[in-house]
Amino acid sequence: MPSPITVGVIANPASGRDIRRLTTHASVFPTAEKANMVVRLLAGLGMLGHGRVLTLRDKTGVAALLRRALETHAALGNPEHWPDVEFLDLPITDSVADTHTGVAHMVHAGVDLIAVLGGDGTHRAVAAHCGSVPLLTLSTGTNNAFPEMREATVAGLAGALVAAGVVPPDVALTRNKRLIVRCVAGPNRGREEIALVDVCVSRQRFIGARAVSEPADIESLFLTFASPDGIGLSSIGGAWAPVERSASHGLHLTFARNGEAGVPVFAPLAPGRVEQVTMRTCERLEIGEWLPLDAGRGTLAFDGEREIEIERDDRYEIALDWAGPLTVDVGRTLRFSASRQLMREMAAQRG
Repeated sequence: MPSPITVGVIANPASGRDIRRLTTHASVFPTAEKANMVVRLLAGLGMLGHGRVLTLRDKTGVAALLRRALETHAALGNPEHWPDVEFLDLPITDSVADTHTGVAHMVHAGVDLIAVLGGDGTHRAVAAHCGSVPLLTLSTGTNNAFPEMREATVAGLAGALVAAGVVPPDVALTRNKRLIVRCVAGPNRGREEIALVDVCVSRQRFIGARAVSEPADIESLFLTFASPDGIGLSSIGGAWAPVERSASHGLHLTFARNGEAGVPVFAPLAPGRVEQVTMRTCERLEIGEWLPLDAGRGTLAFDGEREIEIERDDRYEIALDWAGPLTVDVGRTLRFSASRQLMREMAAQRG
């Protein structure tokens, strides 16, 4: 039998509950469903019959519902084996700091894998601190381009095979691109941020509600990939010049202001909202090429959310690299397992 696995689980209690629920027809991921997804994930991770899961406490009820499910499972003497679950005793701030602190603790504890339930923003926060630990991505956010929308049970099965080393990393894991933005002059000199999908230079001067959803606000856009069936800001690139995640380049797009000439493009910027943008230019963004961000006095948005209000004399630059997180390719992992009958071997070993 493979050695016991240790998996971290980050289930963002705030994902899928942002202001876009009020302005679009996006689906909602309630607290109960997030807890249920974690339970289904445990069922998959428990395939090997042993292991440990580290997860976070919260004030919204995800952890409480998970505790109740664990107690019920134990009381019923259910023959399905789940990993032992440990709730990390860390401060709760109800902010992204909880994710940063939790991931850093999990990495220090030597987890084999981190399963992430959230949207693009949650995965970005995890990627900033996960280092070489691979991520199992599950979508529970709004405009999700980076994480997959798939059944948590199935993802758990793949995660168990990867964490235990049963499926080799060169088969199971994919390296992702990222965008890195750094301030090289001005009051914020030295600040660095990353994005897994997109960086937007917004004409809005203030962070406000964070979400970038109005076409008139978009000055320029940098993309790691652009899927033609995606949603959110990256769908603009996908509608005009699709770029695969595995491609050795990204995209740099600029957009016209009112009255300026350009190419009209329709794109689904948010669930239930197909908008027209007027594109001025669309160019390849090459790996390792640092470009200045002509941002004026606007804001910078990372993976769809405004985070930086540009101050006078700030000067930012951006580049694309291959230093993004490793992620589990669930389909490829399970195809490899099926081709070698690994599930049958695991079942025989468990007896």
